[in-house]
Amino acid sequence: MSMTRLIEDIKQVWRGERQATLAWSCIFAILCLAIATAIRFGMAQIRPDIFFTPYIPAVFFATAIGGSGVGLATAILGAALGLALDFGGGPADGARLALMAMYLVAAALVIWGVSHYRGLALKQREIARRLTEEEQYRKLLLDELHHRLKNKTSTIHAVLHQVLYDQPQVWSRIDQRLRALATADDLIARADGQGCDLKDLLMSELGPYDHVRFDLNGDRLFLPAKLAVSLALIFHELATNAGKYGAFASPRGFLQVSWTIQDDRLKLTWDETEGPPVGEVGKPGFGTKLLKAALSSFDGGTDTTFLPTGIHCTMQCRVPPS
Repeated sequence: MSMTRLIEDIKQVWRGERQATLAWSCIFAILCLAIATAIRFGMAQIRPDIFFTPYIPAVFFATAIGGSGVGLATAILGAALGLALDFGGGPADGARLALMAMYLVAAALVIWGVSHYRGLALKQREIARRLTEEEQYRKLLLDELHHRLKNKTSTIHAVLHQVLYDQPQVWSRIDQRLRALATADDLIARADGQGCDLKDLLMSELGPYDHVRFDLNGDRLFLPAKLAVSLALIFHELATNAGKYGAFASPRGFLQVSWTIQDDRLKLTWDETEGPPVGEVGKPGFGTKLLKAALSSFDGGTDTTFLPTGIHCTMQCRVPPS
């Protein structure tokens, strides 16, 4: 075994990532006792009445590596060496026995403390391992759910296309909305299924248009998944309308989207300028009904005004906690 591998094994045992064998623990404890005895011999040249103190670190390291049983054996052997070896030449009197008793009490506290710490560390590692496994399992389920959702959306898309093949106008309206939902789902899935940022959601919908044709003003705001889907549908309706009749239908048309958040209330303004003149507004269609109802479950709503050169739409709603 190379020295690098030996050092790595010692680090893993020290961190509690693996359990040392009994033989390896005993050899390590004997090495600790030998080093402690050598230190005691050196200290005896200055003060011959130091008998047990150097063995306390040996008990600590032996317990940390081999556990409480090896630590207890190390403490007992240290007491025996402190009594048997006298580098100062004096007899083992009552004072030395009293020092041995104090040493054994200190060693017992060290063994208890290290064993308690090892137990807590082991429990924390087990909790961390379980949380990691649960997180991996949750991510696997989310990935599978997203995969199945995409397959279902594709299936619904194909079925509706077949059924509405002879009704191109109806199919065109449904097709675009299904694609908007799929885009929002993909964006939310990339955010680990928890939601997405408002600006990212707007960019995913407005990205196909020239970036110099719109401006987004507002701070980063994380949207929970359900609210993100509702806003994605609204943005798609407004962007589609802007492309057909509004700001994006005119060479000089421009869109500005601004939002603010106060407490848990979001206020967003969709403002189109320099679009073609707005003609007579017809009866409310599906898009208009969607704009009015999409935010009702979030204690909000929309207020749409048809200005001469484009739509001015104000949205406000409550942002649920993530």
